[in-house]
Amino acid sequence: MATYALDFEKPLLELETKLAELKRHAATGEGAGTAGNLDGEIRRLEKRCARLQQEIFNELSRWQVVQLSRHPNRPYMLDYVQRLFTDWVELHGDRSFGDDQALIGGLARFDGEPVMLIGQQKGRSTKENIARSFGMPRPEGYRKALRLMKLAERFGRPVIAFIDTPGAYPGIDAEERGQAEAIAVCLEEMAGLLVPVISVVIGEGGSGGALAIGVCNRLLMLQYSWYSVISPESCAAILYRDSSKGEKAAEALKLTARDAYELGIVDELVEEASGGAHRDPDLTAQNLAGALRRHLRALRQLGAGAIVDDRYAKFRKIGPVTQPGANGA
Repeated sequence: MATYALDFEKPLLELETKLAELKRHAATGEGAGTAGNLDGEIRRLEKRCARLQQEIFNELSRWQVVQLSRHPNRPYMLDYVQRLFTDWVELHGDRSFGDDQALIGGLARFDGEPVMLIGQQKGRSTKENIARSFGMPRPEGYRKALRLMKLAERFGRPVIAFIDTPGAYPGIDAEERGQAEAIAVCLEEMAGLLVPVISVVIGEGGSGGALAIGVCNRLLMLQYSWYSVISPESCAAILYRDSSKGEKAAEALKLTARDAYELGIVDELVEEASGGAHRDPDLTAQNLAGALRRHLRALRQLGAGAIVDDRYAKFRKIGPVTQPGANGA
């Protein structure tokens, strides 16, 4: 059971705390004379918890989805690597400047088959978040990602990218080292990779920092994640001159996984555990594994040229423009 709760989760957490206390009493034999009453109360509370959880998470606003994607207990890339892959070997450095801990990658096996993994990684503690720039890569991170993708292409390994960033690092040092150029080269080179690429938005998918590893054959999104050209707070600062109006901006941006799926940007929504991935990372990882398995199986049947054509077709069909009056309408 999670120990941290967002505002809209608190009523559920309070009920779950009461339920856990009742179960503790029943297990330790406290109040043995009322064991029957305890069992009945436990069943009633379990039903109330299930009903309340369904009510809360079936009616989440876009801003609440954004908050959920940033939950401090939410699984990050390395949590999925631990649960889904074997023989993980992290590779470091861009062979030009340094090693960016905000964007990591390496070799692994999925169902025994070799793959290349890349993705943004956030930290759990303040110290780790500072080391990982809160999941916001610098140019050397994107150049490392590109180096690993080209390595995967050389050895015929599919690429699986985990997207979880509010955006690329905005500091002056990143700009001085060519942040925009590093992202642009990633976009260009990914478009022509001769191996299958699957990208998964597991939390936040902000701006070019996310898109830099999102030029893929298949884009998957976890149920409570978001993907947008800009974060809600940054959008509010520009449009409304007030970054505190992120909730209003989130509604305007239509940035949730459901929105992206309905707009034809996302190929599959991956269901999270009831109440969010942080409540049951193992179940969420199992759901993601099933989706990865299906798409990898289909993409492996395509030749190198067909892989590139498939990727081209995916992006060409996004956002078609229909002019009024066309076709005699």
